[in-house]
Amino acid sequence: MATERTLSIIKPDGVKNGHIGHVVSIFEDAGLKIAAMKMVVLTRKQAEGFYAEHSERGFFGELCDFMTSGPVVLMVLEGEDAIKRNRDLMGDTDPAEAASGTIRKLFAASKGENTAHGSDKPESAARELAYFFGAAFEIC
Repeated sequence: MATERTLSIIKPDGVKNGHIGHVVSIFEDAGLKIAAMKMVVLTRKQAEGFYAEHSERGFFGELCDFMTSGPVVLMVLEGEDAIKRNRDLMGDTDPAEAASGTIRKLFAASKGENTAHGSDKPESAARELAYFFGAAFEIC
């Protein structure tokens, strides 16, 4: 396993419901380091650019509406096999299907409002990190 960096987002529902500390603790308790973190309110243009790969899908508009509805917390997670570990800690997209103890099982209300985002593969992590944090935080 190699040390990696990946993007994690605490989505508007997680921020609104006061779960920032809980989510950060889950990552840190699992041995992932927070290399950078910032809270922002995404513009429509930022959300559309970030989710551009989904622009032709029926849920794109609703997703962008949700992601611009309030502040999000953007994080660079760093550690051994960080991409997979982050995905495992988040759990299934559908909180009803997520494993016990995962972020989505604990905090998500639905598939649409599922508290967290995490890069799914190294190529996505590199693009997503550069999108929000610049070249300094591209994947190791």
